[in-house]
Amino acid sequence: MATHATMPTRRRTQARTPARRAHSALASATPLALGVILGFWAFFIKRDGGATTAGQIWLGVVSGVVFAALCFALARIRWALPRELRAGAFGALTGGAIGFLYSLHDNSVLSSSLLGLVLAAGTAATMFYVYYTRED
Repeated sequence: MATHATMPTRRRTQARTPARRAHSALASATPLALGVILGFWAFFIKRDGGATTAGQIWLGVVSGVVFAALCFALARIRWALPRELRAGAFGALTGGAIGFLYSLHDNSVLSSSLLGLVLAAGTAATMFYVYYTRED
C-alpha cells in the first residue's frame, strides 16, 4: 500500500502587494455626481426662495468642486489604507459635508459640529462593519 505524501511548497518571505485596481468611468462619475449634488444643495439652502446672487452661485460651485475633489482623492487612496482608517476617512468626509450643509441654515457652530460628529461616528461605524465582514 502506497503512502500519500504532500508536496513541499515555497513559502513567500515578503508580503504580497494588493493587485492594482483598474480606474473605471464609474470611479470618476460618482465623485462628480456627489459634488454636483452637494453644490446644488448648498446653493438652494443659501438661496432660501429669494433672488439668485453671484455669491450663492459661487458658494455652490466651490463647495461642489471641493467635495468632489475630496471624494475623488479618497476613492483613489482608499485601498492603501487599513480598514479602520478607511472607515474613519469616509466618516469624516460624510460628517464634514453634512455639518457644512447644516451650518448653511444659520445654525450655531456647536450644533453643526455636533450633528457632523454624530453622523461621522455613525458612518465610520457602519463602514467599519461592512469592511470587517466582507474582507479577509
